[in-house]
Amino acid sequence: MATMSPLVIAVDAMGGDHAPGVIVEGAAIARERYPQLRFVFFGDEAKVAPLIRAQDLLADCSELVHTATAISADEKPSAAMRRGKGTSMWLACEAVREGKAQAAVSAGNTGALMAIAMLLLRTAPAISRPAIASFVPTIRGESVMLDLGANVGCDERNLVEFAFMGAAFARASLGLPRPRVALLNIGTEDLKGNEAIRGAAQILRDTADLPFDFTGFVEGNGIAQGQADVIVSDGFAGNIALKTQEGTARLVSAYLAATFRRSIWSMLGYFLARPALQALRERLDPNRYNGGAFLGLNGLVVKSHGGTNAVGFAAAIAIAADLAIGGFAERILEDLKRVAPATGGEASSESGSEAQVVVES
Repeated sequence: MATMSPLVIAVDAMGGDHAPGVIVEGAAIARERYPQLRFVFFGDEAKVAPLIRAQDLLADCSELVHTATAISADEKPSAAMRRGKGTSMWLACEAVREGKAQAAVSAGNTGALMAIAMLLLRTAPAISRPAIASFVPTIRGESVMLDLGANVGCDERNLVEFAFMGAAFARASLGLPRPRVALLNIGTEDLKGNEAIRGAAQILRDTADLPFDFTGFVEGNGIAQGQADVIVSDGFAGNIALKTQEGTARLVSAYLAATFRRSIWSMLGYFLARPALQALRERLDPNRYNGGAFLGLNGLVVKSHGGTNAVGFAAAIAIAADLAIGGFAERILEDLKRVAPATGGEASSESGSEAQVVVES
């Protein structure tokens, strides 16, 4: 039997609302699915070491690097860059830069993580700005959406790069050989949208031999319908769309709960429908889709929601593992060679420093 190569994940053990307990437990859950995983935890030894020892699945595959400092949930990105050196978040990203880990995962402060990751890893060649990508549930399964908050505003070049990065993400994580990619817009007609969106659409239409199927524009109501495998937007609109979808899921759950409490007959109906409702609850569980990948850097970094549980943190680790196993970094650089002339050529690895993080949770 062929042996799998070890895959090392650097983990910020002190980031998140329920760290380090949820972090360590999530790592153990992830290793059940990916037995080749090894972990380097960065955090307070007194708090983290006993938790690792309590997990049989982590005993022979984990290293703990002690640090007594961590980035707080409300710390501004600028402050995190100034005082972040030596914190658990900084050390996790540094491990990726130094080649000691293939990816870093943190449930800590989003703005601080993006700032530190960009400072240490920089943007990859041919990428002008990084983007945050994650999954959204749809009628057809799930789709990739980006940018979810790294950039307030984007030009046509940024959106084209996001399309290539999102397609590579979908191929590596969802196993789609030719993802359907669409630009989020206020209408599907060619004349709709701002100049950046229309310009990006024209570049994609004019680019020969795309490694994905560009389907044009998709409206907000088409996201949940699964009209595209990859939905591309700037970080402002993308974050609003994501939070709206999350809020709608909670609204539906609240309506269902209120309906089943209306009468004794409704309560009886609830008990009869409970298996189906449980399946629906699991399908809409945000922990199932937890984890936003920072795409476009010289290294893999995945952000978990700060309030996630262990299952959710395991999902974030799974994203990091899938991207590393799927060769995401190599694929995106190869893909972008096809579009570089149309977007103005290669970007410097020093570029992207002006990305404005709008996600704060």
